[in-house]
Amino acid sequence: MDFLQYFERFEQTIEIEQAKFFLTMLCSMLPVVELRGGIPFGTALGLTMGQACLAAVIGNMLPIPFLIRFTRRVFAWLKGHIPALQGMISRLEQKAAGQRGLVDRYKFWGLLILVAVPLPGTGAWTGALVAACMGMKLRQALPAIFVGVLIAGGLVSAVTLGLIAI
Repeated sequence: MDFLQYFERFEQTIEIEQAKFFLTMLCSMLPVVELRGGIPFGTALGLTMGQACLAAVIGNMLPIPFLIRFTRRVFAWLKGHIPALQGMISRLEQKAAGQRGLVDRYKFWGLLILVAVPLPGTGAWTGALVAACMGMKLRQALPAIFVGVLIAGGLVSAVTLGLIAI
């Protein structure tokens, strides 16, 4: 194999790895799926655990500042302009209110725990929704959500590797 063929093969490999990384990020951006689905998805695509975790954390965190910052405004606008969505928005607000007690009581630690526990109805999207509905500032909520995502990533990685049985 000459140098040009080697270089072309290397370039194709890099492009494939970048696509896997990007797809894992996209998967982790989705509400409900988040990092909990992104890490196993990335490893199933053939990424190393480290690559899958990095892609999943980045993907999970990308929408969070926007959710914290704009959720209340978007909800208010939707309620005023699209009455058919009022029921769905009310359910989302009730979900946030149901999780609010933990965050009200323990602040940073409550939000961190809400995000870190990899169970249905928890995660970064739920944490961002709760923080937004409580009127938390971005600089207060984002660190707790980020640390929670890192902890959840560690737990999901351990389960994916078979170190923890569920």
